[in-house]
Amino acid sequence: MRRSAYGPEAEAAKAFAIPVEAPVAIETNGIAYAVMMATPVNLEDFVTGFLMAEGLADAGEVGEVALHTVENGEWGTGHVARVNLPPDRLGPIVERARRRVGDSSCGICGIEGVEAALRPLPALTRRSGATPEAIGRALGAFAERQPLGASTRASHAAAFCDESGAVLLVREDVGRHNALDKLIGALARRGTDPAAGFIIMTSRCSYELVEKTVRAGCPMLVTISAPTDLAVRRAKAAGLSLAVVARDDSMLLVC
Repeated sequence: MRRSAYGPEAEAAKAFAIPVEAPVAIETNGIAYAVMMATPVNLEDFVTGFLMAEGLADAGEVGEVALHTVENGEWGTGHVARVNLPPDRLGPIVERARRRVGDSSCGICGIEGVEAALRPLPALTRRSGATPEAIGRALGAFAERQPLGASTRASHAAAFCDESGAVLLVREDVGRHNALDKLIGALARRGTDPAAGFIIMTSRCSYELVEKTVRAGCPMLVTISAPTDLAVRRAKAAGLSLAVVARDDSMLLVC
């Protein structure tokens, strides 16, 4: 790919890598569930975290993730992830497949979608013990734990930190939601309790990130940019501590 650059950092900019973005098809028990665009690394973690965030499985219920590549001509490689869930988890998956076949453009479909998007969240039973100083330490260390971001300047990262501010685990992706799914999946696969620490995101605080964090059972979410109003309202309703516009020396605690 030919590159040209302009400005005082032009030559340095030429050295940046371009991150990979590829389709990842997720199949559960032989049923196609979703196709996501993601950076194809740590896909086992991604699939596990995605299924947990969708409310389709709890930690420990996701079986082995079998990965397969699919060549797609000039558009590169796609990926298929096949996984089995317990039989009693298949109801929503089968129903989604049924609706996908029979959906039409109508008002009822839209209403159903809005209701599903704002379904009730579980209430968190634990408050985070992390102090602003601990969050600041974590933010300072977080910047050095993002190799994909450093090489591309085009990815997001999610980190899990203990309450002292030590960064324990980091996952990266071109999509902020994907990065968080990967982190949640990695915690589940390692048997690490999300309630014992907090999550940092290199992004604005959207309501989806709040919901994924709550469903994972983590009591605090820290983001480097601002929240939406719905993110704040959903966090307050679930008892999630939210620190936003976070820097290593300042942050806004909104709930």
